[in-house]
Amino acid sequence: MKKIISLILCFMFIATASYSQTVLTLEECKQLAVDNYPLIKQYGLIEQAEEYTLQNISKNYLPQFGVNAQATYQSDVTKLPFDLSSMPIAVDIPTMSKDQYKATLDVSQLVWDGGATASQKKITKANTDVGNRQVEVNLYAIEEKINQLYFGILSIDKQLEIIDLTEQNLISNKKIVLSMFNNGMAMQSDIDQIDVEFLSLEQSRIEQKNLRKASIQMLSLFTHKELDDETILQKPQDIIALNSTITRPELSLYNAQIDMYKAQESSIDAKNMPHVNLFAQGGYGRPGLNMLEDKFKLYAVGGVKVNWNFGSLYTKKNEKRLIDNNINNVEVQRETFLFNTKVQLTKEQLEIKKSTELLEKDDEIIRLRNRVKIAGESKYRNGVYQMNELIRDINAEAVAYQSKAIHEIQYLMNIYNYKHIQGN
Repeated sequence: MKKIISLILCFMFIATASYSQTVLTLEECKQLAVDNYPLIKQYGLIEQAEEYTLQNISKNYLPQFGVNAQATYQSDVTKLPFDLSSMPIAVDIPTMSKDQYKATLDVSQLVWDGGATASQKKITKANTDVGNRQVEVNLYAIEEKINQLYFGILSIDKQLEIIDLTEQNLISNKKIVLSMFNNGMAMQSDIDQIDVEFLSLEQSRIEQKNLRKASIQMLSLFTHKELDDETILQKPQDIIALNSTITRPELSLYNAQIDMYKAQESSIDAKNMPHVNLFAQGGYGRPGLNMLEDKFKLYAVGGVKVNWNFGSLYTKKNEKRLIDNNINNVEVQRETFLFNTKVQLTKEQLEIKKSTELLEKDDEIIRLRNRVKIAGESKYRNGVYQMNELIRDINAEAVAYQSKAIHEIQYLMNIYNYKHIQGN
């Protein structure tokens, strides 16, 4: 019964240990890196800025209030240009005071601004779109760094596997050498040479593990996820079907910039349209509206006001030409970007083809190196081979495995670089 309980506990421990291992895919790492990159916060800031700006623009149609007050003293006042004292009937015409006072409350209501407010809103939304697209472009660059880190770690894992494989090979051969040494058929130097190879392998293992640890720590910083030496990165799928369609976020940015310039064009037209306002003024002062009544009075004035500034007509044509020039500049940038991207895709296609051809030869090289090593082991047992010659064959086989591992990871990295350059 105790044995059964012990076995159950053992299985539970193994299951818990395996469950605690973190397993990540390339896409998960990319998504975590983007979601946790500080720049992601800029999306919210851009949206808030748009909201505040649109609210302020909408207030253009709210009534505008103003309070004014003034007290003046003037050297002369308005008088009749003729003398009425000689008239048979006395006429008393009051004279305005030289000191005058006025306090007013002014109210104006915009009725139509020629489309200026609508144009400002359109420009604000276009600027927001440009800002968001720029953030997307910056965040997309993070995915390239994740690709490099991820495939770098996978390459290290392959190297560690090959080190383990080579070590098992050396252990097997050391048993043979020890048996031959005990029978007087091998020398101590043969054992020493194998032990040196063990130490060299251990040095390589230490280097690779430290390199992996540093890479995992960098990946942990990008993803904001606790990762350790036990973290497993899944090998991405081998995607053969590739197309030449380019869907990079930069293209959306160029489109947004063109839309922004077109929105600015609408503001040029709005500047050349009349503005219509309703206004009202209430005041208290001396004199009031009746200039000949030299008393403090309340008064009110209201009406419609039309403003039409023709001065901007002089610059309208050049302003539109400048916008067209900016749009053409963006178009040139887009064409240049597409050209450079296609060049990069062509380069990656050639790299993928090269990796494919190398992989086709790797298996044959490994098969032949393995056969040479086995023959070398046989020759050594028969006394016609030196230990350094056998170690050379063992190392040559290890190098063949390493080359294949490098080519496999490079092949996958080329494929995912192609996808990244393409925009998928």
